[in-house]
Amino acid sequence: MRTTLDLPEELLDEAMKVTQTKTKTGVIVLALEELVRKTKISELKQYKGKIDLDINLDELRDRTS
Repeated sequence: MRTTLDLPEELLDEAMKVTQTKTKTGVIVLALEELVRKTKISELKQYKGKIDLDINLDELRDRTS
């Protein structure tokens, strides 16, 4: 999808350097993916301590004591 954006050039250049991304499109896609990932993690954190999974990790990992 083609979109025209007015972005701060210095910010875009810095983002490309720190992510080692060679294209403007690549760095924008990476930023959007990271935003979505962090938002999903943040939403999952609300369930911390509220769900009892009753899972034995040793059994799942085929460990014997």
